[in-house]
Amino acid sequence: MSAKILVIDDEAAIRDMMRMILEYEGHEVLLAGSGQEGLQVAQAESPDLVFLDIKMPGMDGLEVLTRLRATSESLPVVIVSAHGTATTALEAGRLGAYRFIEKPLSKDYIIDAVREGIELASLRHENRTLRRALESRHQMVGGSAAVHRVLDQVRRAAPSSATVLILGESGVGKELVARAIHRDSLRARERFIQVNCAAIPEDLIESELFGHERGAFTGATEKQVGKFEMADRGTIFLDEVGDMSPKTQAKVLRVLQEGEVERLGSSRTIKVDVRVIAATNKDLEAEIEQGHFREDLYFRLSVIPIRVPPLRERVEDIPAIVQHFVARFSAESNRRPSRFSPAAIELLQSAPWRGNIRELGNVVERLLIMTDRDVIDAEDVRHVVRQGTLRQASPTAPAATAAVPDRSAGPGGPSQADPVSGDAPPATLRDYKEWSERQFLVQRLREHGWNISKTAEVIDTPRSNLYKKLEQYNIRQETDG
Repeated sequence: MSAKILVIDDEAAIRDMMRMILEYEGHEVLLAGSGQEGLQVAQAESPDLVFLDIKMPGMDGLEVLTRLRATSESLPVVIVSAHGTATTALEAGRLGAYRFIEKPLSKDYIIDAVREGIELASLRHENRTLRRALESRHQMVGGSAAVHRVLDQVRRAAPSSATVLILGESGVGKELVARAIHRDSLRARERFIQVNCAAIPEDLIESELFGHERGAFTGATEKQVGKFEMADRGTIFLDEVGDMSPKTQAKVLRVLQEGEVERLGSSRTIKVDVRVIAATNKDLEAEIEQGHFREDLYFRLSVIPIRVPPLRERVEDIPAIVQHFVARFSAESNRRPSRFSPAAIELLQSAPWRGNIRELGNVVERLLIMTDRDVIDAEDVRHVVRQGTLRQASPTAPAATAAVPDRSAGPGGPSQADPVSGDAPPATLRDYKEWSERQFLVQRLREHGWNISKTAEVIDTPRSNLYKKLEQYNIRQETDG
C-alpha cells in the first residue's frame, strides 16, 4: 500500500537517501530541510506519515512533533536521531511518536517503520470511524426545552468529578446521559465501564464490581479484575443502582468514601480513581424509608441529580427521534430509508409510550421491516402499533408523574391487548417472537415445578433476568400453571 510520506531533516544527504528508498517502495515522498518548512508542508499536503529528525537548527524535532500532534492527533511520526538517548526516546514517545530509530539509517528499519506506521494510521482511522458511529448511536436527539435542560445539566456536570445520579423511567435514555457526561469530561480518553446491577445475580455482583482472587469461592479458578479497577482513571456507570443488595451498597459506599477496593479473597486494598455515575428508575427516597437502600449512599450518589423526562413530556421531539431511528436502522440493514408521512408522525405523537424512547425505537424498526413502501402512513402505524397503545387525548395532555410504569396488568397496562398471553395468533414478527418466548418460559417453568432458580439454571439466564421476563409477560403460576 503506497503512502504520502514527509521527511523532515536538515541533512540533504539523508533526505535524498530516504527519498530513494521510499520512492523505490512506491511511496510519494515530500521533503523539508527545517522544522518550520516541515510544518508548512504538513499543513499543505496532509501526509500519511512523517520521518522527523530530532536535532535541527532553529526548531528542534520535539517542538515540531508537539505542533504536529496539536494539529493531527492520529498522524504517525517516526523520530530519527544520531544522538539518541533513553531520555529523548521516552520524551518522544510521551509526545506521541510511535517509533524511534537511530542514524545511520538501515533500509530495513525504514521499510519496517513505514509498514508499521501505515497499519497504525489505518487502525486509528477505523477507531475514529467506530467512535463517531458509537457517538451517533448514543446521542440525545431532540430540540425540546426538556432536552435542552438535560443537556445544560450535562454540560455543567461533565467537567467535575462529582457523582451523578440519573433518574427516570425505563427507556428514557439514562445511559445516553451517562455517556454524554463521560464524553464531555476530563476522563473522556479513559474507559467508560457500564454495569447493569439488576442483570447480575446477587451472589455474583460483588465479584463483578470488586473482583476476586483465585480460590476466593467455589468456581473461582482464576483471578478476576473488578469493574471498579477496570474503570480506574475513567468512569463507571452503575445502571439500576436501586437493585443492589445492602451488602454491595456498603462496599460501593466505601469506594466513594475511601477511593479503594478490596477483591474477594484478598486483604489487600487497591486504590482507584473512578468517577461514579448511577442511574435508577426507582424512587430511592421511598426505598430508603422502606429500608431497601442506604441513606448515606444515596447522598453520596446524588451530588448532582439529573432527571431525564419521559417521552410523553417531549412529544415535539418524536419527529426528530423517528428520523434518527430510520437513518440508523436503514444503515444497519443496508436499505434505502423510508419516510413517515405527517399523519403517521401525528399518530405516533398521540401514543403514551409506556416504554418511552426504547419502545418508540422498536415500533419504528418494526414498521421499517413490515412495510414495503417508501412512505409509511398512519394506516401502517395503526396495523403495527399494539391495540390500545394509541390514545385519544391530544399530544399535550398532562403527563403522568409515576416514575415506574404500572405493569400489574401485563405489558401495556389493562387497556392493552397482550399479544403473548392470549390465544389469538401473533399479528407481527415481534409479537410472534414474544409469543414464542412466553410459551418457552411457561413450558420450562412447568417442567421444573415453577422453581425459579432451577429454571434459570436450565435455560442459562440469571434469575434476575427470568424475574423480569415473568413480569414483562405477566406469567403467574396461578394462571399459567
